Amino acid sequence: MKRVFAGITAVLSLIVLSITLTAGPASATPPNIPSASTAATRLATLTVAAESHQSTYNRDLFPHWITVSGACNTREQVLKRDGTGVVTDSSCAATSGTWYSPYDGATWHAASDVDIDHMVPLAEAWRSGAWAWTTAQRQTYANDLGGPELWAVTDNVNQAKGDQDPTTWKPSRTAFWCTYARAWIQVKYFYHLSVQSSEKTALTTMLGSC
Repeated sequence: MKRVFAGITAVLSLIVLSITLTAGPASATPPNIPSASTAATRLATLTVAAESHQSTYNRDLFPHWITVSGACNTREQVLKRDGTGVVTDSSCAATSGTWYSPYDGATWHAASDVDIDHMVPLAEAWRSGAWAWTTAQRQTYANDLGGPELWAVTDNVNQAKGDQDPTTWKPSRTAFWCTYARAWIQVKYFYHLSVQSSEKTALTTMLGSC
């Protein structure tokens, strides 16, 4: 019996070692991304409408980054969640770590090279219905850690995206289009935001890559 347990232990040890050696770069994924079929179903329920109130948008109407826990604000929480081997100082600022940007496939070792992207940009949310929200609701949206709204990505990629929807901007990594569309749809669905007709078409095309 002892030999049996010893054999099982040896096999388990080899499995663990194999997983450790073959595991690829760690990249955390924000929670609650629906399957492609669920995303398609939810996309079909979204209100299709032209955007509005663009001229009244102000980024300050979406308070962020707020303190989430202790000394950590939302940005710092995402850096810790999505990074590997992240070390922070007493003020919760990341002093070292590794971050993989799924939009372009780049890996970074300095937090200063990483932006926290709002999957559905704040201005896009405003134009799609957030103009009617309270400031408290917009604050919740801008700091949402419970859904696929916040992503750690290459800073200049985030800046190139700006406030564009998938009609005019998509990640350069086509392998990520499926996840991107599923996450985008989930955010709009959860927050009852509308989509433009061209945006819906682009998302449908991206779901086709799943």
